[in-house]
Amino acid sequence: MNGQPDFGYPWWLSYGHLPIAVFLFCVFVAGYLRRWPRFVMLLLGALTLWSTASFGVSRFLMNVNGRASLPTQHFLASGTGRVLDMGAGTGRSSLMVLESRPQTTVVALDLFGDSYEQHFGHIGQERLLANLRAAGVEQRASIQSGDMRKLPFPAGEFEAVVSSYAIDHLTTNGAGQALSEAARVLKPRGEFLLMVIGKDPWLQFTFGPLLVHHGFRGAAWWTDRLRQAGFEVVEQGMRPATLYLLSRKV
Repeated sequence: MNGQPDFGYPWWLSYGHLPIAVFLFCVFVAGYLRRWPRFVMLLLGALTLWSTASFGVSRFLMNVNGRASLPTQHFLASGTGRVLDMGAGTGRSSLMVLESRPQTTVVALDLFGDSYEQHFGHIGQERLLANLRAAGVEQRASIQSGDMRKLPFPAGEFEAVVSSYAIDHLTTNGAGQALSEAARVLKPRGEFLLMVIGKDPWLQFTFGPLLVHHGFRGAAWWTDRLRQAGFEVVEQGMRPATLYLLSRKV
């Protein structure tokens, strides 16, 4: 390992609640010393506790700028194969696979268009490549520009596909197209690990509506769309802020 990857997510996702907590605590202390009314102090206390707890959740429980771990060890249990990362972003899910399954290779695909720049800036593929190098896995990875709704690969190209926090950015039709494309490029009985923003009570407590991706589609919605695309769901579960579904191509 050569360095620490920088996934480029905005600072407020990890630290945004900290200055709020510090400010509210200072106001709470000032109110206590000046004997402000009880209901004001109760409100300030509740807000201080919320912002402090939210900082802990976002920084240590979600940790979006930290390395991700596989939500299930049943994904690609053989430990080998060629894997496609659909909507790779700056490489967090690519590193998750490469580091958890050291005998695999990964093709990190993203459109690197306007949406990518809105999330990660104008650095484009350079941050993704830098993160692969920082983790020391660049020799087992390649970067491909392409639309997940129309993948630039022939049928049956991959043993497995992973997609995290990408397909849930798409519209209903777009998500269906991406799932069908994932099935097309997989080999028979190939595995698909889908990770999306889930209806996590801690997430809603911390951020409210700020992270809503097309209405927080639930597990039943994703299961139905995966079956329509030609998959059978073999496992599903929740992780912090995440709904994951592991499926196989029928």
